[in-house]
Amino acid sequence: MTITPGPLLAQINHPDDLKKISREQLNQVCQELRQFIIDVVSVHGGHFAASLGVVELSVALHYVYQTPYDQLVWDVGHQAYGHKILTGRRDQFVTNRKYKGLSGFPKRSESEYDTFGVGHSSTSISAALGMSIAAKYKGENRKSVAVIGDGSMTAGMAFEAMNHAGVADSDLLIILNDNCMSIDPNVGALKEYLTDISTSPTYNKVRDEVWNLMGKLPVGEHFSKAMASKLEAGLKGLVSNSSNLFEALKLRYFGPIDGHNITKLVDTLKDLREIPGPKLLHIVTTKGKGYALAEKDQTKWHAPGLFDKVTGEIFRKTITAPQPPKYQDVFGHTLVELAEQNPAVMGITPAMPSGSSLKIMMEKMPNRAFDVGICEQHAVTVSAGLATQGLRVFCNIYSSFIQRGYDQVVHDVAIQKLPVVFCLDRAGLVGEDGPTHHGCYDIAFLRCIPHMIISAPMNEQELRNLMYTAQLESNQLPFVIRYPRGEGVMPEWRTPFEAIEIGTGRKLKNGADVAILSLGHPGNFAQAAIRQLRTRGIDPAHYDMRFVKPLDEDMLHEVFSNYSKVVTVEDGTVVGGFGSAVLEFMNAHRYKAEITILGIPDRLVEHGTPKELHRECDYDAQAIEEAVLAMIKDKVTVIAG
Repeated sequence: MTITPGPLLAQINHPDDLKKISREQLNQVCQELRQFIIDVVSVHGGHFAASLGVVELSVALHYVYQTPYDQLVWDVGHQAYGHKILTGRRDQFVTNRKYKGLSGFPKRSESEYDTFGVGHSSTSISAALGMSIAAKYKGENRKSVAVIGDGSMTAGMAFEAMNHAGVADSDLLIILNDNCMSIDPNVGALKEYLTDISTSPTYNKVRDEVWNLMGKLPVGEHFSKAMASKLEAGLKGLVSNSSNLFEALKLRYFGPIDGHNITKLVDTLKDLREIPGPKLLHIVTTKGKGYALAEKDQTKWHAPGLFDKVTGEIFRKTITAPQPPKYQDVFGHTLVELAEQNPAVMGITPAMPSGSSLKIMMEKMPNRAFDVGICEQHAVTVSAGLATQGLRVFCNIYSSFIQRGYDQVVHDVAIQKLPVVFCLDRAGLVGEDGPTHHGCYDIAFLRCIPHMIISAPMNEQELRNLMYTAQLESNQLPFVIRYPRGEGVMPEWRTPFEAIEIGTGRKLKNGADVAILSLGHPGNFAQAAIRQLRTRGIDPAHYDMRFVKPLDEDMLHEVFSNYSKVVTVEDGTVVGGFGSAVLEFMNAHRYKAEITILGIPDRLVEHGTPKELHRECDYDAQAIEEAVLAMIKDKVTVIAG
């Protein structure tokens, strides 16, 4: 299906073309850009509502600033589709988030207009500040702009950056895109604070009058710029304390203004471009703007998949038989079951209640499950604080997000031996979100920490049993349960809880030729490979190790006493991961065997469907079969064909 841009958008191959368009035609450019995003995403998928909300801002920024000489940094990147289309990638936009296609996020290697690679939140101010300091040091007159949402602004890193920016004598503009949303609705005091600013009729009325007055006062001998600045500050303080938070950090505050008024945005940005020093522009937008259904249900339309742009029907697979649930949904429902049985069970997530399915418990038990905002460090340490009081806390964080709370995992949880349960969703290769979201490293960087228990379920039943085991009073150590994004393998998954002895695996199949040791969901790939290998007369044994720390040493002694050829399979990095742990055991006990380690290779893996990436990284069923065949060539039966 060919998707044709509107007549003005079709002429814009880079921002210089945009600057040739008259100011009066910018509204039409915005309409065409918004429609093009709707047309492409409805057919090809991707993030949706966030980019619709900043169409006018995207156009205004590239219209006013001399990008890429002026440095534009987007926070998170969900909202950067309009930016990509305006900067030479319009015709390739249909490949967005597809295997070997455009990244769904800004990416430095993809375009000179993508000044900083982003995937997680709250980095934009720090990055743009660094660029601004560098420009001053090098004597360059380039401007730096950071676009950050109110959800991302809740993270400590954003405040650290603003605290520095105010005293760095930097020519930095921070644009606060205030839509009261991240993926789920924002939470916390900052949200209420920004709401007070944007909805105070007195402040907004007097602010407009002050700005109009400032434009009419004669700056000269009797009225200096310094006096004008003092008058502005005094009137702000008289009317409202609303700007004190930012101005206390020595950031000049402007706004709030309507982020969908392209004329106002262009005029304001042109004015601010000429004002030196660190400053913050507060704009108010609607996530999903221009598509009524997305405006009404912004969480649902954050990344809806394929849909009919006319009716709004979201296309789902036709289901003819019971399907396995998503691992995150098993987590969400199981946590409620455990909480009903154990009054000590609590839930914490940093801004992902829908994605992690903690929302199920938040709705049923709002006093026992909390979204703390985009604050992974805080999520870990508040969980530790709850644990000191005898509560059994399930801290649910995506695998790639726990990297942000690593110091807290070490100092606040592990050193104190607090039994926080870390449920790491999105472990392994997550698919279209790409390298910023792949959960590659958690096994490697967690297993080196003393007192940590690290586990991975092969299916939904094992996930339930590991969660049950982790919250038992008998467990007094930090307990990690990692599981992948998406569907499991068991349609009938509501099985009775059974405690698992910590550090024990399961022998799933006896065999004679080779031992396959799997950790977590890839054990299902191993089972499929074994079925194919048996048709060739090869008889592998299969061990689901279940724990990478502590390892099941009795089981490993059995393996190395009986097999000289071993294959390990994991959905984590092969550097320092599960396979490395098995090698360390073999060396420590002076066993000798040939080992092939399958998993995520020591390189950055780009985006694509999970199936495509498993194949590329050589740990799907076919790769396991090929690895075994390569190890035992002398026993391979040649099949005529």
